[in-house]
Amino acid sequence: MNDMSPHPVSPPDIASADALHPRERRSRRFAWIGMAASVILFGASLVVLWQIISEIDVNELKAAFTAASLRQIGLAVLFTTISYSLLTCYDAIALRQLKLRIPYRTTAMASFTSYAVSFTLGFPLLTAGTVRYWIYSPKGISPGRVASLTVIAGVTFWLGMALVLAWSLIRQAAELASLVYTHIWVNQLIGLAAAVFVAGYLVWVSFKRRIVRIQGWKLELPGLRLSLAQILIGACDVCAGAGVLFILLPGGHGLSFETFLAVYIFAVMLGVASHAPGGLGVFEATILVALSSYPREPVLGALLLYRLCYYLIPFVLALALLGAYEIRNRLRSSRGAFKPAEEES
Repeated sequence: MNDMSPHPVSPPDIASADALHPRERRSRRFAWIGMAASVILFGASLVVLWQIISEIDVNELKAAFTAASLRQIGLAVLFTTISYSLLTCYDAIALRQLKLRIPYRTTAMASFTSYAVSFTLGFPLLTAGTVRYWIYSPKGISPGRVASLTVIAGVTFWLGMALVLAWSLIRQAAELASLVYTHIWVNQLIGLAAAVFVAGYLVWVSFKRRIVRIQGWKLELPGLRLSLAQILIGACDVCAGAGVLFILLPGGHGLSFETFLAVYIFAVMLGVASHAPGGLGVFEATILVALSSYPREPVLGALLLYRLCYYLIPFVLALALLGAYEIRNRLRSSRGAFKPAEEES
């Protein structure tokens, strides 16, 4: 029988809790602050999204959702395919940095399924890491190496985002200022800061091996050549992902793709900061607010189609692939179990 009564805390336990290193206490405090900020951001975005949706005509929304042409849908599927194909390069770069030789078909499987699942469920370090370990562990890759791989892939994503954001903000500062009601110099300053961050990172990893230590866990970052590849692949992936939504927007908006890139990246960043699955609600609210000068129903219809093309369909496909992968492994193990008995007979 389980004892449900509370157990007293022994003096050593209390002493160990009181003797936490100041840095550890500070990191826990920051973790709580970050969690609270994420909840506030998610809640505020839901309020904004609800206020916007409450003013939308349902019939007009249905018409906007079904108004997309076959050309738009075909191009959206094509850009989605390009984006997820580039995501497989994230894992390939990380595996090269970790000096691990894995067949590309395994890399592609692990990368596609991990991103498709984590994009939809959220918490990418946990969900993507779990799916990667499921696929990479039979190849002899340890949990620590899978965690390192996931972190390096995340660095690729953020470096690419920073470069594209810098490009968009600096080149289209005036158009963005009129779109989101900011000053040109503010956009240029943010873009310049993003460019300095990317350049500074490249300089930082150029001179010597850079090793990051997190709570006793050591990770060597890629050098200059691999970092340049990371930035290029990450930037192309971000552009392909933005292209999916841009091509689905109603015609006649007059918005340039370069300008839209900054709006898209800010929406993605806020979605990641909210920790909502796939940035759901936060991403849509950001796009709708930024494009408030355009008819809301067609924009929301494009957002729904974007969710379908970029999140739902890959997620369903990833689950099917993971199911087939597990069934194949079970069949192989069962054949291996029966083979000795057959040979004896």
